[in-house]
Amino acid sequence: MKKNNKKGFTLAELLIVVAIIAVLVAIAIPMFTKQLEKSRETTDMANLRSAYGAATVYALNYSVGTSTAYYDPKTDGGIVFTDKNISIGQGTATSGGADTNQLPGGVTYSQGTDAKGKDIMIYFADGMVNAISFG
Repeated sequence: MKKNNKKGFTLAELLIVVAIIAVLVAIAIPMFTKQLEKSRETTDMANLRSAYGAATVYALNYSVGTSTAYYDPKTDGGIVFTDKNISIGQGTATSGGADTNQLPGGVTYSQGTDAKGKDIMIYFADGMVNAISFG
C-alpha cells in the first residue's frame, strides 16, 4: 500500500492568506499617506519658522523699510530680494493635520495650503517682519 504524502497548501488556504494581506494593505496605505502628508506639512512649518528667524535677524542688522524678500536657505543669511524660483514647499493641498499653533506671530500657514514647489515670501513693513507665507 502506497502512502499519499501531500505536502503544501490547498488553494483555499492560499486564497485566504491573499485576502488577509489585501485587507491589511487596504488599511495601511491610507494611514501611510496621511502620515506622509503630515510630515510634509511639518517640514513646511519648520521652514517657515526658519524663514521667520532669518528675516528677523536680517531686519535687525539692515535697513529694509517696506519690501518683499524670499527665503533661500542656501545663501548666507537665507534672505534674497530677487525671486530666483526657490522651490521649498513640500506639502500638497490635502491636510495632514499638522499643528500650526507653534508658528510665531506673523507667520501664516493654513492647513490645506498648496505649498508644494512654492517659495516662502517675507513681507517687511517699517523695517520689521510683517508676514511670512508661501507665495
